[in-house]
Amino acid sequence: MQESENEIEELVDEPEEPTLEEEQSRVLVQDERYFSASLNPFANSIFPVLFMNKEMRILYANTVCESLFTGFFTTLVGNYFIDVFGKAFEIEDIRKIRETVLTGENDFTWKGKAMIKSRNVSTVETRVYLFPAELDIKTPFEFVVMFDDVTEENKRLLRSVFMSLLEASILKDKDTGKHIIRVNSYARRLAEEIFRCQNKNYNRIDADFIDNIGFLASMHDVGKIGTPDDILNKEGPLSDWEWQIMREHTKNGAFILSTYPNPMAKEIALSHHEHWDGGGYPYQLSGDMIPLAARIVAIADVYDALRMERTYKPALSHGVTILKMREGKGKHFDPFLLEVFLSIAKDFNEIYENNRDEKVKKGYL
Repeated sequence: MQESENEIEELVDEPEEPTLEEEQSRVLVQDERYFSASLNPFANSIFPVLFMNKEMRILYANTVCESLFTGFFTTLVGNYFIDVFGKAFEIEDIRKIRETVLTGENDFTWKGKAMIKSRNVSTVETRVYLFPAELDIKTPFEFVVMFDDVTEENKRLLRSVFMSLLEASILKDKDTGKHIIRVNSYARRLAEEIFRCQNKNYNRIDADFIDNIGFLASMHDVGKIGTPDDILNKEGPLSDWEWQIMREHTKNGAFILSTYPNPMAKEIALSHHEHWDGGGYPYQLSGDMIPLAARIVAIADVYDALRMERTYKPALSHGVTILKMREGKGKHFDPFLLEVFLSIAKDFNEIYENNRDEKVKKGYL
């Protein structure tokens, strides 16, 4: 009899517990209806905003928030805040965020900063504010996380300081013209193409690298601020002792840019005259000992120098310049980088033609 009862019980379908995915789906549907309601004050906010619950699961993200983080995360809603944004915060900040939500530290409020990074998208720097969705209850169940994107603001402030140094160096070197504009464009284009090649030996190049070299390449000769005018603007070739003084601009530039937060600035200024075979200056570095950014700028700088008319030399055509650049493969230039350059040489020529120096007629300023 007992066996028969057991058999009957086994045949009876007991209601199954909902799976975790099913329960999350049910909760998210309810949350979506709630947060998409017209009463949601953040739906049309100019600030990126998301809501999360006590378990720190993201319940809602407004359109601005979804747009800001496109390219970084596939989805926000339904994932845990720490899983999504964990790498954007310092470890201590993660701890404080958890304590704020779970224990009510500092009246359930927190503010700090986050750096959201990705290989394919430039870093986003934000101020972050966390506070209860409802301020008039003792134990909140939902929380608002508001982001203030300060990426461009901070970048602009930082670069404006060093732009004054760049302007000073331009005033000293009468031959500069639009050289720095072109070198920026060359370096950025070359970095983009190297990134596209996906060579594992050059995987340091990402979206941030491309963005940074597109500005910092212009700083390569900032050390010429310290070069005497009579040497810097001398017509004709320099003597040996004059060359020794001229070459000091690499060290001077590295010293000037040593306070720039991104080490790329110093690397470019110091090493853009080093040669792949060790025959450059100031320290005769060779091969991979030369920073990658400096190797890229070396190609950009030499190409433009050959194309330009200087007080001591005529301008060369694009075709002749390419021939001379080929001669430097494995000697002056990183062989792989030069091959990449040659594959997009027409783009360099286009950049040069679109940014030619205007001839200043005598008798006119």
